[in-house]
Amino acid sequence: MNISTRFGAKLPLLSNLVPIREVPKLGFLPFSHRKRGFRTGFSKKMALNVEKYDVGVENKLELIRSATESNADEAIEALKAGKVIAVPTDTLYGFACDACSSEAVNRIYDIKGRKHTSPLAICVGDVSDIEHFAVTDHLPHGLLDSLLPGPVTIVLGRGESSILEKSLNPGLDSIGVRVPDSDFIRIIARGSGSALALTSANLSGQPSSVSIKDFENLWEHCAYVYEGGVLPAGRAGSTVVDLTKPGKYRILRPGSAKEETVAILENYSLLEEVLSG
Repeated sequence: MNISTRFGAKLPLLSNLVPIREVPKLGFLPFSHRKRGFRTGFSKKMALNVEKYDVGVENKLELIRSATESNADEAIEALKAGKVIAVPTDTLYGFACDACSSEAVNRIYDIKGRKHTSPLAICVGDVSDIEHFAVTDHLPHGLLDSLLPGPVTIVLGRGESSILEKSLNPGLDSIGVRVPDSDFIRIIARGSGSALALTSANLSGQPSSVSIKDFENLWEHCAYVYEGGVLPAGRAGSTVVDLTKPGKYRILRPGSAKEETVAILENYSLLEEVLSG
């Protein structure tokens, strides 16, 4: 996705920025693709722990649907039934499920072979929904609307008023929130009546997916795979920024929109948090 036009309309100076280069990921990782060793025996563990749909080689393609509004109701019903689906976003393909279903969330961890200590981000349909799941009253008015929808994950405090289930990322008092600039996932997020848990559609530690072919070996663990073509944003994923502290920001992962994001944050007079030591 080419984000410079949308960001530039909100902040004219962005047109002079240096083009973004793909960078390694670090910190909070809702879209992890760091290179690391992959343990043996995972396939056996997955076969035991992850729900597989009865899909033979000859009818495997029947799982695929186009990521269009006409297929949204089917996706919403699958989410409400506690299933995992694969969807395109404005950065990468992701696995999505009902964030308030502990069974569905556990299924995503099993599919990816991911440790439960690695937090998942959530996706909502509209910027106005964020306040139901995270603390936003310390942020400058208009900031979230300037950043989102877009390829940015905002890390905020959950607070006591959050309607998120405690079983999602237990022990953490913050949550990463996305509003992708992608119509299909926003439509199903609205229709689900909940937030969606969202993470990259790949095995943990492997490259992220920009096409459904990239994770073909995992299709059988999804109720449906929604085809949105080859995504143009590259494999850097979203930019992750911590906004939990009033007046401060901290980039946790540069991602695909660091320069644009920093320019907007500083336009709203936020200062970069410098960690001591």
